Amino acid sequence: MDIAVTVLLICGLIFFAGGTLGILRFPDFYSRLHPAGKLDTLGLLFGMMAFALFNLHHFSVGTLLTSLKILLIVVFAFLASPTATHAIVDAGVRAGLSPWKKGEKRR
Repeated sequence: MDIAVTVLLICGLIFFAGGTLGILRFPDFYSRLHPAGKLDTLGLLFGMMAFALFNLHHFSVGTLLTSLKILLIVVFAFLASPTATHAIVDAGVRAGLSPWKKGEKRR
């Protein structure tokens, strides 16, 4: 079980690092939101699954309930992250931010 927890944590860290790299690397506001919304959500999924699995190391009703609460947090994050990303993009559109075009400087 410790190996599975370690693998899940490493996968989560890889997704978080990829999201961070995408935010730094992409040229404009709209394309930067893609790795922020997708990769950070997947990193959270893997990390929280590792925490829930690690919590079940000593199995009891209390640890089972705690692991279920952790999984409910993941469900909430999967619902909230796309909604928040959409709201941020909508705010950018309303503020008049135009998408990056090839040949322009990065913003």
